[in-house]
Amino acid sequence: MKVFFGLPGSFRRPRPVVAIGVFDGVHTAHRRILAAAAARAKEIKGTSVALTFYPHPQGQKSLYSLEHRIKLIAECGIGVCVVLDLGAGLAGLSPEEFLRGIVVKKLKARCVYVGGNFRFGRGAAGDARLLRSLGRGLGFEVRVFPRVRAAGNPVSSTLIRKYILAGRLAEAERLLGRPVSVYSVFPPPI
Repeated sequence: MKVFFGLPGSFRRPRPVVAIGVFDGVHTAHRRILAAAAARAKEIKGTSVALTFYPHPQGQKSLYSLEHRIKLIAECGIGVCVVLDLGAGLAGLSPEEFLRGIVVKKLKARCVYVGGNFRFGRGAAGDARLLRSLGRGLGFEVRVFPRVRAAGNPVSSTLIRKYILAGRLAEAERLLGRPVSVYSVFPPPI
């Protein structure tokens, strides 16, 4: 998987299918979105792209290091990962500016895949409904995935984080869809 830290100056990939999210934990719901984007890209002979953010846009502590997240995203079949720091002037973009400037102009998205609770743009003003509406006008297909539930609970990084902190690893692993793990690159990046 090719990884870009920041927006690529020139992004020439055929028919990008872009999955957007923090993907903290790359849990079962995230993997459903990422795998579907990879499958759709393969179907249309395009490129699967994960657009993720670091640090966490809401300032939450991450379940996994960025390196671990990238490794797990690659395991979902994604071909390109773009990591954006919203603190680098991007947090002030309106939802339309974010889609027009980043998703369309820079990444040239043909399709955009997100979870049902996806929020974007300044103040998290954009939601899935606005994404669909703007997507039609900007010329890309949108697929919104409904929330996934496990044992009556919505699968979320927040809940997984709570389970891990409480030592309830079996419950965390059920939502992750794999064992809780730690991954590091030695020596650590500077």
